[in-house]
Amino acid sequence: MQKQRLTPTVMALAAAGMLTACGTETGSGSGSVGFGQSLTGVHWSVESVTVGGKKQQAPADAYVKIGDKGRAEGNYGCNGFTADVSTDGDKVDFANAISTKRGCAKLDFEDAFKGAIGKGELKAAVDGDRLTLTTDKGDRVALTSEPDVPLTGTKWNVNAIGDGKVTASLPKEVDGKAHLTFGKDGTVRGKLGCNNVTAKAEVEGDSITLGAPRSTRMMCEGAAGDTEKKLLKLFDGKVTYQLSHRGLSLTAADGTVVSANADLKQTK
Repeated sequence: MQKQRLTPTVMALAAAGMLTACGTETGSGSGSVGFGQSLTGVHWSVESVTVGGKKQQAPADAYVKIGDKGRAEGNYGCNGFTADVSTDGDKVDFANAISTKRGCAKLDFEDAFKGAIGKGELKAAVDGDRLTLTTDKGDRVALTSEPDVPLTGTKWNVNAIGDGKVTASLPKEVDGKAHLTFGKDGTVRGKLGCNNVTAKAEVEGDSITLGAPRSTRMMCEGAAGDTEKKLLKLFDGKVTYQLSHRGLSLTAADGTVVSANADLKQTK
C-alpha cells in the first residue's frame, strides 16, 4: 500500500491553534490502529511526553485532533498548530506544521512535544480510549480521548462576537458576564451581559430556531449595552450552530457570529 504525502495548506490560526489529518486507513485489533473508527475525528488530550527517558506531564490545553481530510489540529501546551498528516498501516506522519507564536513562560514541554511528533513517522497504538505515538528512537506521546461537550445542559460562556470575517473578544467590562444554556425542555436561558434572558429553542440538525427573547429590563449602557444588542440578533429566528469539543459557534441570519466556551463546572 503506497503512502501519500500531502502538500501544505496555509491557513490562519486562532490563538488556540488547531490540527487535522488524513491518509490510508488500515489496521485492526488491540495495539494496532483502525484509523477510521478509533483515531480520526477524536479529540486526544495529551497526558505526557517522554523524550530521552525523561517524562513530562502535559499542560491541560495540550491536545491533538486528527481529521479525515489530510489535516490535523492541536495545541502544544501554549501555542496552537496545524499540520498535514499521512498514514500507512499503523504509521502516522505529521508534516509541514505551522504554529502560533504566543509568548510562553515555559517551553520545555512544548519543545519536547513538538520534537516528538515532528521528526518523521510515528507508530500509533490505540487501546480503548488511549493512544500512544512512538518514534523510532522510543520517545512517546501518551494521549487519552475526550468526548465533545453536549449542546444541551452546558453553560456556554460567550467570549467573542463577530461577523464571520472579523471576531472580537468581549470587552473587559463584560468578560464572564454573558452566557447561554440550552435546556432539554426546548428553552434557552442566560445573560446577555446585562439583562437575563429566556426564549424557546428548537434544535433540528445543525440549526436552532430561537423564539422572541423575554428579558429583564435593566438599563444597559456602554460595553454591556453594546454586547446585549449584538447578542439579541440571535433571537426571533434561526441560527446555525457548530460544536468543537468545548467550543460553540452560533451564526445568526444576518451573519453575526457568537463564540462561546463550555463552563465545565456548570455542565449537567
